[in-house]
Amino acid sequence: MDHTFDVVVAGCGVAGLSAAVTAAERGLKVAVLERASREDRGGQSRYTEAYFRMKALDQVTDDFETHLADNLGLYPEPDLMAEMATGRENWSHATRTLAIPDTDVIGNFAEQVPPTIKWLQGVGVKFDFLPTQFLTATQPRLLPVGGGAALVDALAAQAEKLGVTFFYYTTARRLLLNDDGIVTGLFAQHKGAQSVRFHGKVVLACGGFEGNPALQSKYIGPRSVYLRPICKGAYFNRGEGIEMALDIGAAPSGDFGSYHAEPIDPRSGVSEPSVFIFPYGILVNKAGKRFVNEAPGTVDAWYERITRRIYEQEEGLSYVILDQRMKDIPNYRLAIRSDQPAIEADTIEALAAKLEIHPETLKATVAQYNDACPKTGKYDPLKTDGMATQGLLPPKSNWALPLDRGPFMAYPIISANVFTFGGLKVDPQGQVLDTDGYPIRNLYAAGEVIGMYYTNYTGATSVLKGLVFGRLAANNIADQH
Repeated sequence: MDHTFDVVVAGCGVAGLSAAVTAAERGLKVAVLERASREDRGGQSRYTEAYFRMKALDQVTDDFETHLADNLGLYPEPDLMAEMATGRENWSHATRTLAIPDTDVIGNFAEQVPPTIKWLQGVGVKFDFLPTQFLTATQPRLLPVGGGAALVDALAAQAEKLGVTFFYYTTARRLLLNDDGIVTGLFAQHKGAQSVRFHGKVVLACGGFEGNPALQSKYIGPRSVYLRPICKGAYFNRGEGIEMALDIGAAPSGDFGSYHAEPIDPRSGVSEPSVFIFPYGILVNKAGKRFVNEAPGTVDAWYERITRRIYEQEEGLSYVILDQRMKDIPNYRLAIRSDQPAIEADTIEALAAKLEIHPETLKATVAQYNDACPKTGKYDPLKTDGMATQGLLPPKSNWALPLDRGPFMAYPIISANVFTFGGLKVDPQGQVLDTDGYPIRNLYAAGEVIGMYYTNYTGATSVLKGLVFGRLAANNIADQH
């Protein structure tokens, strides 16, 4: 079966819907391919709270571009980075083919955020600075009222109103090329049986590969068996969009060996059962030993790096040990999204038994920590207070109060894979580049298919990346139509 459209979008999350609505607004005939049902459409976007790294409706945060640029790999080649700053027309082949986002891509991303928010308001999305799960934070977070589900519903309704055609239970499998190697469409499968060819310019917006254990093992490594997708929608993200583009010579970008890490309770089946309360206790591994500074700074800035240390532990598991002081923290429940109760016991030894940790080991760990807690200082749970341990390795830099008020509590924590970092390299308009740095005709990407992050996620930019580059890709296609 064959279908012909001006634009064929693979993926029905915010990235794909942004592209579809924008293209339809420009008068183009648009198809959206969604591997799930209409009820489940939206993938991971439907489950996210959709934090935006913005200080106002028309302003990104002051560090938006610098934080992205500062995380372009650990050891960038200084000569090539300096050359990149001179303008694309002056780049050497080596600079053009660096497997990192070009600086003008980051600049255009930041520049296009405010008009994208205004556009979303035009389709009925409302925004506010609502409470987040971070009890301490360095950056403001703007949120769409109703989270990612509100974005998906508003954009999908607008797409339907504009005549976009949706193909559910339809999975993109490979790109179609003509004899000259130009992308002409997508080959897909409907319900795994019926072959369908979609002809038109292609926007890949089908997410990363956090739902594909084979690709996780290939790129992240065998320890990825200890990871779990952050929500049920993430299981739909299996990396086909990235792989099919790499197969035709697309350039990789982003950290393929890494992912956005978030601490979750493995006992819970709810969406994003995060546990951000650990700065007020201690983290121990299965051996009952501390292994990380639990509170080097505000939780929003440090939780990912701490979660990666959890992932390194035996079986990727740790426990946060807390006492009754936790309940004195204002709004402490915001930091615990798990629907499972804390594991409780009257003594540390009894708690250790429930956690299957040697009781004497955990007792000694807690005692050593308690002895290192400061005897003076002003404790403030809602901002970094400098209440640091003394002579303890690893140290705890803030909120170091003794654990001595039973009953004692614990939550198990593992690292969730929120989304993978590795993806495709694009130009400032979202057009996919080949391994020599040239645009691949008729091929675009949006959202997590674009590789932009290395080592540490620039928080609250992922959903924006999908929305912005979806619009950029569609507008570029319309301009050339």
